[in-house]
Amino acid sequence: MRLLHTMLRVGDLEASIRFYTEVLGMTLLRQKDYEEGRFTLAFVGFGSEQDSTVIELTHNWDTREYEQGNAFGHIAIQVDDVYEACELIRKKGGDITREAGPMKGSSSILAFVKDPDGYSIELLSRD
Repeated sequence: MRLLHTMLRVGDLEASIRFYTEVLGMTLLRQKDYEEGRFTLAFVGFGSEQDSTVIELTHNWDTREYEQGNAFGHIAIQVDDVYEACELIRKKGGDITREAGPMKGSSSILAFVKDPDGYSIELLSRD
């Protein structure tokens, strides 16, 4: 068994694809419209679906926004340098919601960024 993908419902598919590809550096792996169901699926990731876990962005054509709820926490991405990643994300228009720095009670360096729909993404150092 292996983890295939995480699905996020998004209100503006093009804005979400731009964020995940241009700001976070993922690749748009595939995208398909399902006219009968009135939705589009787009898969983004840092590697192929055969070798990596990816994110499925689901856009329901008749829904512009969703409530986040309080059960979902965040998606975590490992980066070489959290401080540098934050600067690159900020330069590309990303919303840093917690600046890079040590986690309370730990030596782990982390930061948080929000995607266009408000989903939290944690950036973690390799150490």
